[in-house]
Amino acid sequence: MTDDNLHVLLRARPAPAVTAGLFEPVAAPIPTVGEGQFLIRVVWLSLEPAMRGWIAEAANYSKPVPLGTPMTGFTVGEVVESRHPDYPVGTVVQGRQGWRRYAVSDGTDIDRIVDPAVAPISTAVSVLGMNGATAYVGLVDVCQPRAGETVVVTTAAGAVGSMVGQIAKRLGCRVVGVAGGPDKVRACRDEFGYDAAIDYKATQDLGAALDGACPDGVDCFFDNVGAEQFDRVLERINVGARIAICGTIGMPSFPLPTGPRPNRQLLIKRARMQGFIILDHYDRYAAIIDRLTQWHRAEPFRWREDVTDGLENAGAALERLLAGRNAGKALVRVGPDP
Repeated sequence: MTDDNLHVLLRARPAPAVTAGLFEPVAAPIPTVGEGQFLIRVVWLSLEPAMRGWIAEAANYSKPVPLGTPMTGFTVGEVVESRHPDYPVGTVVQGRQGWRRYAVSDGTDIDRIVDPAVAPISTAVSVLGMNGATAYVGLVDVCQPRAGETVVVTTAAGAVGSMVGQIAKRLGCRVVGVAGGPDKVRACRDEFGYDAAIDYKATQDLGAALDGACPDGVDCFFDNVGAEQFDRVLERINVGARIAICGTIGMPSFPLPTGPRPNRQLLIKRARMQGFIILDHYDRYAAIIDRLTQWHRAEPFRWREDVTDGLENAGAALERLLAGRNAGKALVRVGPDP
């Protein structure tokens, strides 16, 4: 095999918005497999809101993706050629092959081998993958919810938020979601099991809506947004509340805006607020996925997928995601399932 490969290169930085024009599909040869290596045919590419930070000029929690190189990304793929004993042909793997159709690996950029019998393999980068693990760490480790407590989740119908809601319900909590648009609010209630959901786009007074949905205040807050939604929820936290900061999609990355200061509210409520990055928990990744898989087998999780066909369309799909026009986990179908 010498052709039919495709890389999507990052050609420019956001200025300030992320647009499809920042990315360029480029034909490339299929790489040769050496001793101790294997060739992966990428099937699914995961798109993340965090990619806005990955390609920004200023360093975030990781170095910016270099211009002129394939865009970084989590993938699910099939081993189609192998000279590695641990990855025979036909193995399905979840790894970090980025925006390319074929990639050679020695196993160091592989996160796990995927069992297609458990769930569709696309879930390896969503509910039974990075999104599910992110929800688990932020809710279970950071927020440490107790049965009967109220948990509020922003971007509640998103790939991470929907898992936070479902896990919180399994832990016996009352769960309130904040989402944008009637379809996402309906999904929170009817598909993901939230006790209440608020459409922030259709609510003139978000604080009053939160008062109605959280009559006993807020014990745990899983925030994916920042900005006004963060401010309004923080005004309603209970004594001893725990707050997990997962994302700030509602705020510009740089420069950081000036808004209400959380210091006083955290002090008088004796609350704890912690930011976290799932990459810091990779030593526990396999154990977390095992726990999620056990829950899924006992009572299947529910999820939505927003699928774009064709690797060459990944840039446009990312632009849609960051504009909030997706309806479910944003995925690019690079090739057919094995």
